[in-house]
Amino acid sequence: MQIEILVERLIARRHDLGITQSEAAKLIGVSQPAYQRYEAGIRTPSVQVVREMANALNTSVDYLTGNSDLNSNDCIVVYRKESPELFSIVNQCRSLSTDELKSIQNYLDQLN
Repeated sequence: MQIEILVERLIARRHDLGITQSEAAKLIGVSQPAYQRYEAGIRTPSVQVVREMANALNTSVDYLTGNSDLNSNDCIVVYRKESPELFSIVNQCRSLSTDELKSIQNYLDQLN
């Protein structure tokens, strides 16, 4: 299945990040010629490629497809298989109060 994207938004996000087409292609996991065709509007990416684009360009699928004007991610997906430790932490934090979450955030800020 393919999905229509707004190529001007794809180009703008890449420019905002200051990366080349080659670097964007590598982050997304496609060849540079394939990426160039996406930006030129010659080729329509699959749903999976659009998801990879959104992740690599730090935006959302909704932004790239024109369903939202917000150009930053409004969610983070953590897969148990890919990152079991982070998945466990996020899962445990779901039931914490706002104050408890703020305490954890303060602790994490001190680690950086």
